[in-house]
Order: sequence, then C-alpha cells, then structure tokens
Amino acid sequence: MFFSLTSSIWLQLHGTATTGLLGAAAAVALLLADYLLWILRRRSKRLPPGPTPWPLVGSLIPLLRHRPHFRWVIAAAEGRDITCIRLASAHVVVVNSPELAREFLKRHDANFASRPLTVATEHSSRNFLSVVVCPLGPQWKKMRRVIASEVLSSARLRWLAAARAEEADHLTRYLRNLCAAGAGAGGLVDIRLATRYYSGNVIRRMIFGARHFGAGGPHQGPGEEEVEHVEAAFSMLSMIYAFCPSDFVPWLRCLDLEGHERMSEQATSTIYKYHDPIIDERIEKWRSGEKKEVEDLLDVMISLADDSGEPILSSEEIKAQCAEFIYAAVDNPSNTAEWLLAHLLEQPEVMRKAVEELDRVVGKERLVVESDFARLPYVKACAREALRLHPVAPFNLPHVAIDDAVVSNYFIPKGSMVLLGRFALGRNPKVWDDPTRFDPDRHLMDGHQEVELAEPSLRMISFSTGRRQCMGALLGTMMTYMLVGRVLQAFEWSLPAGETSIDFSEERMSLFMAKPLKLSAKIRLPDLLEKL
Repeated sequence: MFFSLTSSIWLQLHGTATTGLLGAAAAVALLLADYLLWILRRRSKRLPPGPTPWPLVGSLIPLLRHRPHFRWVIAAAEGRDITCIRLASAHVVVVNSPELAREFLKRHDANFASRPLTVATEHSSRNFLSVVVCPLGPQWKKMRRVIASEVLSSARLRWLAAARAEEADHLTRYLRNLCAAGAGAGGLVDIRLATRYYSGNVIRRMIFGARHFGAGGPHQGPGEEEVEHVEAAFSMLSMIYAFCPSDFVPWLRCLDLEGHERMSEQATSTIYKYHDPIIDERIEKWRSGEKKEVEDLLDVMISLADDSGEPILSSEEIKAQCAEFIYAAVDNPSNTAEWLLAHLLEQPEVMRKAVEELDRVVGKERLVVESDFARLPYVKACAREALRLHPVAPFNLPHVAIDDAVVSNYFIPKGSMVLLGRFALGRNPKVWDDPTRFDPDRHLMDGHQEVELAEPSLRMISFSTGRRQCMGALLGTMMTYMLVGRVLQAFEWSLPAGETSIDFSEERMSLFMAKPLKLSAKIRLPDLLEKL
C-alpha cells in the first residue's frame, strides 16, 4: 500500500512537471517560430528597415520603457526615410521623406484611407461616429459627405465670416484691456492662454453661437469654464498620439496600464459636460418647432433632413462631431502663434518686416481682416515657418493599410499603421537648408509670392492630402493668419522686466514650449483700439 501511494504521488508530480516542461517548450517554440517568421518575411518581402523586434511582443517593451512614447518612435526612425517598427503583431511604418509620403497619400491613397481603432479615438468620437478618426466604411462616407457639403463648405465658412471677425475683435479687446491693467508699463500677457482662448472662442462661436459657457473672466477674457474646456481638448489630443499599449495588445485594455483610458474618459467627460446640455436643448427646440432659423453650425447639423423629412444625423453623431470640431480647431493656430512670437522677439528684423507689411497693406486706420491676407505674403510666410519648425503633434493622424501593398519596393502588410513624421519632415536637411533656423524668406524664394499653410507636396505637414486630408484646412488657415495678424498689428511685444532671453526648449511630454510664453504688451494703435 505504501508503495502504491508513493508511486501515485510520484506519477502526479512527474505528470505536472512534464506538463510544465511541455508548456515551456511550446512557449519557446512559439517565440522561435515568431522570430523566424519575421526574418523570413523581412527577407522575402523586404519590409522597411527598423529596430529588430523581440519575439511576439516586437519592440513594445523598449517603447513602453521610454516616456513619452512618441519620442522613442521619433528616435527609432531618425535618419531613415522610412522605418518599420513592430509592436506586438502590428506594424507601425514611419515616413520621413516627402517623396515616400506622396507615394503613400497620393499614388496609394485609396489603400491607406482607413484609420486604426484605438482607445483614445474610440472615446473622442463616441465610438467612431465622427468623420476624422472613423475607419473607412459607410459611417465615414456618410459623415464626410455631410461635413464637406453642408457644414464646412466654402459657402458656409463665408456665411460665418462675421462671427469670426467679431472673435478677432474680442481677442484684440482682451489684449487691450490687459495692457490697460498694466498701466504705463504695459500688460503682461500669457500668450498661450490668450491664443488658446481665441481658438476656442472662434470654434465655439461657430458651433454654438456663443464664446462663453459662463460669465467669462477678468478683462473680458476666458472664464474658468473656457479654460477647463480647452484644457480638456488638449488632454484628449495628447492621448491620440500616446501609443497606448492596449492599442497593440487588446487584452491589456482591462488593466489600463498607463491610465490612457481613464484620462480619455476624463477629458471627454469634461467636453460633454459643456456640450451635451446645449445640444439636447437645441435638438428639442428644433423638434418642437420652437426654433426654425439656422444661426450656427449646430443648427445646420440638426436641421439636415433626408427626402422623407427624417434627420440625417442622430443626436450622438452631432455630439461626436461637435467635439471633434473643438479638437481640430484649438491646437494648430494657438501653438503656431506662440512659437512665432518667440522667434520674432529673437529676430527683431523679421518682426519689423512683418509689421511694415501690415502697415503698408492694411494701414493704421483699421484692423486686419481675412480678405487682407491675399496681399500679406510675408506675414503668411512667418506663420508657415513657425508651423514647419513647431508642429503641434509629432505625426499626422495614422493611416491604415486596407490590403498588402508595395510602396517604393517596400512591402507594407495589411493592417499596418502609417505615420508621417511631421517633426522630421519639417526639419529634413535634404529638403530644407539649415532646417533648424527660423527663416520666413525660405518660403518666398524664387519669386513665389503665393504662400499658404497648405503643403500638397508634403515637404512639411500642415493639413495633409488625399482622401483623409483635413476638411477644415481653410478655416484653420484663416484662424492662424488672423491670430498672427492681429497680435502683430495692434501691439508691441517685449520680454518681461528682468528677462533677457527666451527658453526655446520643448515640454518633455509634448512639442509645446516648455514654459508658456509670457510677454509684455503695449498698445501700438491707441486711437484705433480705443474705439473697439
């Protein structure tokens, strides 16, 4: 009996050990098979060069060891025209060459017209209902048709030109009031706060017909509601470029390892806290017949109906699209203006030329308006140069390969995420002479006076191109020009007392200036601004 019991225990232990050894052997075999498959695919189908991936997880572990993750990706792709980074089973292709960028978004545009399903974009779009981040399919086609033809059409933007002009006046008045508050010494202006306030005001006014959610703040500036609203928008935008681990290993989502889901939920909750009550109330007024006149973009979206009189957009689609308009409008104009003022203070001669052009074209008897910018190439070149050097995000929004493709003799597997390096393209030494130097004249070379922010040849990324190009490019362009034009025409800028230089370093977690730019402002056109 003792022998039988001993034999039984031994067999159980032996069986457990055998199972464990078999499992370990299977795991090792799987890792080796994965690694060999990667080698065979790279040799046989010539994937773009990139870091040698670990079995199964690819380069996910090196990526996650470095924060922010986008800086590791930039470093991994540095010096190459194209780079393939494997993250778990996904291939992330980073493109730093304008020639290759045109191959992807022009020649092969149809195959790279989809978007990835990510944690951040799921939250930002209310489960992929809005146009910009929606994957290719019926929902994207519907929203693209509606937004392009009914909401952001040229005619619609002209219709709202007066509202944008009023917001430019409100910005100018706010800065004037800050100057007055500083008495003879001039006012100290938080440039980041002021420029983001303007960007938020313009898009809020166009969507909701109002700039404030509450009573506003001191000097006719932003109230706490507007500050919270815009900060939530920037928080959401930071999540879109965060390389969330569960975007590449879906079963990690329940762990929320780095808090991306929590932060996305918090940001969208703040946005919806302000938007949803307004949208619900407005929908009810239209449905009840209390409201019949279209006065802003929200009215446009609610009033759209099909041939049978049924609403084209659901309330959820309207809410998702209103939020997306906010995300798309607040970042580029404010970031460009902040960096631009910093560079102009460092190069007074460039500042002088821009202001002289404004005086010559616009004069001192009125403030610059949108129609003036066709005759202000140098001011536009200044804005374009700031955007080239200081993109608000490291990459464009990702494109996804619908099928396997061969681009410039490189195999791009189906499902690959393609990123155009905004930072690297704008500073590519093969394209730009002395690429880190701020020089607006480079955009006026060879007698070309037609300067715009858009860059169809993709030597830099402003509004991209192809099926997924920015649908609000015209609006973003006019907002940027107006913001730059007003702050240069109406005010004189200098460093605060006691400061002798500007810190041009970037935040570690973003491409924004490390410290919000704060400058002393004096009214340049007192007689004109007194009447404002």
